[in-house]
Amino acid sequence: MSRFVRQPGAEGHAGALELFYDLVFVFAVTQVSHLLLDHLTWEGVGQSALVLLVVWWAWNYTTWVTNELDLDAVPVRLMLIAVMLASLLMAVAIPDAFGDDGLLFAGSYVAIQVGRHLFLAFVVADAGTIERERAVQILVWFVAAGVFWIGGAAVEGSTRTVLWLVALVIDYNGPAFLYRLPGRPRLDHTTWTVSAGHFVERFELFIIIALGESIVITGATTTELNRDAPTLAAFALAFLGSAALWWIYFNYAARMAERRMELAEDRTKLARDAYTYLHVVMVAGIIVAAVGDELVIAHPTEELPGREVAAVVAGPAIYLLAQALFRLRMAGTVSWKRLGGALACVAVGFVGTFADAVVVLALVVAVLVTVIGLETVSGARRRRRGELAPLERLNTQVDPLS
Repeated sequence: MSRFVRQPGAEGHAGALELFYDLVFVFAVTQVSHLLLDHLTWEGVGQSALVLLVVWWAWNYTTWVTNELDLDAVPVRLMLIAVMLASLLMAVAIPDAFGDDGLLFAGSYVAIQVGRHLFLAFVVADAGTIERERAVQILVWFVAAGVFWIGGAAVEGSTRTVLWLVALVIDYNGPAFLYRLPGRPRLDHTTWTVSAGHFVERFELFIIIALGESIVITGATTTELNRDAPTLAAFALAFLGSAALWWIYFNYAARMAERRMELAEDRTKLARDAYTYLHVVMVAGIIVAAVGDELVIAHPTEELPGREVAAVVAGPAIYLLAQALFRLRMAGTVSWKRLGGALACVAVGFVGTFADAVVVLALVVAVLVTVIGLETVSGARRRRRGELAPLERLNTQVDPLS
């Protein structure tokens, strides 16, 4: 048996401690967006992507852990607070992670991953249990990656980047290979227990964190400028764009996804693919969109350079593409409206070669609103034909894991 775990069948909701923990990642996401804004080059994009993947992996693993643990247990609370402190140090180091703060960044990350799983293996899990075996195998993968994280921090330039990329490959391949180790018992998907309601809610909250950061950056940028008509127009469009991104996710997709998770016979695999891997792409799209919003608000009546136009259109395009992939994995169907919206955003980029920034942003927002409108019309037509909506059909099915 293992200690400090949730009671069987207890779905629950995100607790106050988890919400408190998420505050660190509001700051971390802001740091990533500022890193990208300050280094809007191919190298800067690559560095920002790497840093985002590290931030995501730290948050994601903690979410998998808290999905199983009893957060009212004092040792669990102390562990999570310690992880918060290390996460805050990691976030502080983000702006100069590829410079003088490399060791603080990488060391904090390794401390999060290794420390958390030492706790799981030797405090939470009892000897001889599958929970200890699982925690130990994951711990070995984290230690192996940690060698490259710390090794990369000890060097500079391209060598650091290469070593950190190797570490990232090890980290991100762990779930895909179920942390297989030679000579150790094989884990399978039944080794994990996923409480669908709590798990889905946690990832939805991270989407809210990313969208909240875009609202903050929009407001902060506007505060520092003369609030003339073009600036206020850009501000309003940026807000409407963020609202549209929220609508696209939470209007229907989130409820469908939660129900499919409840009905899935293999929740662990579905959770890994649709949430652990795909949701970070959505977050990346939101961050890039926030950077584009700031650029437009700062220069609404100017023609932006190509790389800045790319930021304005790429963020929503990445987000819509991720949404389409999410639906494909969750439902096995293609969302042509969202794929078409992603392509339309890319096409808007060509307008940016001769149009003012505020016009480009207006067209991007128009694309997002069109996607929402087409999906709303499609649902209305289905209701007029007397057909059950996909969610209604799912609600008639029985949860095989209940």
